Amino acid sequence: MSEKTPLTRKPVTPFLVIGVLAALVALSVWWVTRPGPLVIQGEVAAPRVDVSARTSGRVTDVMADLGAQVEQGQVLAELSNPQLVTAHAAATAGLDVARASEAAAGATRPEVIRAREAEFAAAQADLRLAEEQATRDTELSQQGLRPQAAIDQSVRNVETAARRQEAAQAQLDLARAGASPEERAVTAAQVAQAEAALAQRQADLDELTIYAPLGGEISARLIELGENIGPGAPLFTIVDLDNAWFTFNLREDLLAGLQVGDTLNVRVPALNTEVEAQITLINVQGQFASWRATRATGDFDLRSFELRAQAMQPVDGLRPGMSALISLDR
Repeated sequence: MSEKTPLTRKPVTPFLVIGVLAALVALSVWWVTRPGPLVIQGEVAAPRVDVSARTSGRVTDVMADLGAQVEQGQVLAELSNPQLVTAHAAATAGLDVARASEAAAGATRPEVIRAREAEFAAAQADLRLAEEQATRDTELSQQGLRPQAAIDQSVRNVETAARRQEAAQAQLDLARAGASPEERAVTAAQVAQAEAALAQRQADLDELTIYAPLGGEISARLIELGENIGPGAPLFTIVDLDNAWFTFNLREDLLAGLQVGDTLNVRVPALNTEVEAQITLINVQGQFASWRATRATGDFDLRSFELRAQAMQPVDGLRPGMSALISLDR
């Protein structure tokens, strides 16, 4: 049997060891210092409406409390105002007067018409009598028994009687026709004015009942029973939780690659969950406090934009004011 010669290992060169160690150090430095995703913090927002009354009044009933869920059109509170009730009664009486005036202008009492008919009949009789007298005087004048002055007087009597008959006829026509078109127009306008005044007073009374303009949650109640409030004073605040959205403020240099319709993964720490949301708005903010200088010496400035995103599925427990986080690659 032949003896095996032992294998000899080549010594590791120190250059190889140094190279491996340098590579490991470089990889570690890159891993530690590599740029990570930029986390942007925003918040949850929702439609919010402050409910107020258009008129003043005293609170007589409150039907909704803080935290209650209400539907659109639901009664929230009742107010009372005696002055408005009195004004409504006065407007109702004014409308009755205007309608009575319109009815009076449109018709004449039967007694007045009969009186005018009697006057017209008397005028006709006087005319016939004057004509008969004029005929007799003319015949006597032809026989020489009447002077010319008597004939002239008879003719004037006939003319006078004829004018009286015409006047009586005009008075009868006026009584039968009632008021003139101009007077009817005036009374109709007065009725319309009274109806408008009553509608305004009714609108004031309707404002004493406070309705919910939209469905949602009562996040603030600012009235108490028996309190006297003025017009425009806020009574309730309603938040529509079903239509909440996420809002973020971004510099314009971070908007690259983002557009309306894109989807984002939004983390909500309060709910410990991630929500898929769709971008619905990218809008520049106001001039104040929305600029950031890129260099101390100038060049150009970066403006701030509002980015809104709507959750693609309903999220239980999502409430306005909660923090929202998104990650953007730099």
